[in-house]
Amino acid sequence: FPADRTTEIGQLINSYLGREKNLEDHTIHLLFSANRWEHVPMMKEKLHQGITVVVDRYAFSGVAFTSAKGNFCLDWCKQPDVGLPKPDLILFLQLNPEAAAERGNFGHERYETSSFQEKVLQSFYCLMEDKTLNWKTVDASKSIEDLHREIKSIAEETMQEVQNKPLGELWK
Repeated sequence: FPADRTTEIGQLINSYLGREKNLEDHTIHLLFSANRWEHVPMMKEKLHQGITVVVDRYAFSGVAFTSAKGNFCLDWCKQPDVGLPKPDLILFLQLNPEAAAERGNFGHERYETSSFQEKVLQSFYCLMEDKTLNWKTVDASKSIEDLHREIKSIAEETMQEVQNKPLGELWK
């Protein structure tokens, strides 16, 4: 599940990211969190059925991006997401900002500037210091095939380790 841009909240987020609409920084942060909370009942249902759920970005991205703006602390940014389902694994696909900027469509959305991305990276490093979360860093400059193989291996290993573990809550 990436951010769902089809809901009413998602449509507001989409118009903000596409620079069609301006929203105050606190407001957009809370809208991203609300968009995640919209999916919690369905996520929990899938997880209780034994289905593995893969989420693109999730809460950590929102915290990293908002805190990179400078006038926000990590703790404030984390608060709206306290209690979300806790992931068993967080994969951080690391790619230097120069390589990221060379990829297609970079710069089309708000926040896609190299200087801002560097601040976001520093925020992610702060988030990775939380040892209650299972962060794994993967080199995203590898070939798609090698990257797929590594991610698949890490995911399968994690699924084996957590198969009988109860669902936790994020930052509680």
